[in-house]
Amino acid sequence: MATFKTLGQFIIEKQADFPYAKGELSRLLRDIGIAAKVVNREVNKAGLVDILGDAGQVNVQGEGQKKLDVYADEQFIRALQSGGECCVVASEEHELPVDIDWEFSKNAKYIVCIDPLDGSSNIDVNVSVGTIFSIYRRDSLGGKPTMEDILQKGSKQVAAGYIVYGSSTMLVYTTGKGVNGFTLDPSIGEFCLSHPCMKVPTKGHIYSINEGNYRKFSSGVKKYIKYCEEEDASTNRPYTSRYIGSLVADIHRNLLLGGIFIYPATFTHPNGKLRLMYECNPIAFIIEQAGGKATDGRQRILDIEPKTLHQRSACFMGSLEMVEKVEEFLLAEDVD
Repeated sequence: MATFKTLGQFIIEKQADFPYAKGELSRLLRDIGIAAKVVNREVNKAGLVDILGDAGQVNVQGEGQKKLDVYADEQFIRALQSGGECCVVASEEHELPVDIDWEFSKNAKYIVCIDPLDGSSNIDVNVSVGTIFSIYRRDSLGGKPTMEDILQKGSKQVAAGYIVYGSSTMLVYTTGKGVNGFTLDPSIGEFCLSHPCMKVPTKGHIYSINEGNYRKFSSGVKKYIKYCEEEDASTNRPYTSRYIGSLVADIHRNLLLGGIFIYPATFTHPNGKLRLMYECNPIAFIIEQAGGKATDGRQRILDIEPKTLHQRSACFMGSLEMVEKVEEFLLAEDVD
């Protein structure tokens, strides 16, 4: 008879990895898992209820909020409020941090940065979307958390993960001790360990980039794309171009199969477009823990010093050798 291990069981088993914690991080991760189940339920029935389309609001990024964006944001914040282990939430959907200011959270040690629904424009056409989260320990002692507590480098994350809502729903996370994936079993309503000790292949044959922006790319990125398209049997080229438009979905595929995800700076977005705190840092942590590499093209993403809550960054993430190759093209561009 096959045995299985639930997310809750796995978290409890790994609690010894954190001698400074007394179960708070474990409970926080379980709170996120519970909210993910609630959001998954709504994503799966989105075509049956009036939850598709725009909510008629614009978030701090100047982007139209989808109804499901708002719903997911509410559910994760509510779960984190109820759990009592989180003192503040920084959400992509809010201009300012959301303080968790109530009796059960007064001694909370953790900060959560979250993109509640990544790739939400895909909902209306039934394409995979996801949630991305990042967890830090606060540095200040007592009182209201400060902005400095939130604006920590990615290297100081204590945990990060994503949930992909697709043909099956998966939660993938790391606490700095490797990467593990859990698939939601709808028959029992539990995330079960399905992908232990995930490792991204050192080499891959997939490159993921929005080539519709090609004319806006730097010369180094353009040359790398040409390199990917060239035929060379010794390096298994040409590579295959696959771009979904949902960071979670693209990263998840490349994590399993090998590949590189690229969202470079462009002439219209010279600082890049993805958010450092909500997207780049947590995904970079996962990729590195899986044996890959994550850079903004010039430096390790996890070493970037954040200056603002909604700071943007370029990113090149995935299989080690593929990221190092694109870095060669970018370095040559700097020399030129």
